[in-house]
Amino acid sequence: MLYNCDQQINNSLDIALIIIGFLLTLVGIIGSFIPVLPGPPVSWVGLLLLHLTNAVPMNKTFLIVTAIIALLVTVLDYIIPAAGTKKFGGSKAGMWGSIIGLLVAIFFPILGPFGIIIWPFVGALVGELSQNKDQKRAWKAAFGSFIGFLTGTFLKFLIAIIYCGLFIWKTVEIAGEIFQFS
Repeated sequence: MLYNCDQQINNSLDIALIIIGFLLTLVGIIGSFIPVLPGPPVSWVGLLLLHLTNAVPMNKTFLIVTAIIALLVTVLDYIIPAAGTKKFGGSKAGMWGSIIGLLVAIFFPILGPFGIIIWPFVGALVGELSQNKDQKRAWKAAFGSFIGFLTGTFLKFLIAIIYCGLFIWKTVEIAGEIFQFS
């Protein structure tokens, strides 16, 4: 009788971890588009919670690799807009403008979620115009910043979707073990 009670408590804790973990993977997907939420790291925490259940054996290698990927994509999200600026003919001033614009968007979200798109673009444009009076080149570099932003967002979204898929796959795999109420 005592064993059955302990088993029910463990199942209840596992179910709670699974529900919270799944919600975190969903928040991670949303966080791919909202600058204040680091999407892939939040999704990774969902995977971690799944591995903390009794039904899923702890796989440290898997967790380390997925954590590194989540952190790498998060860091790249700050670098890619500046790289896009340079790729489209921007100068160092344009790249720095893009980075400063991104920081403005993060710390002063004046334009709401659209600020993360607009401010790096504006920063790159201002940076280019301060170095070079060629408006065509400045607009092209600012467009590169925008393309870089879209690329970073796509990468974050892709990783968050993959982590959610992994979460669901593993949960379906262990469902029979966890959801026993007898």
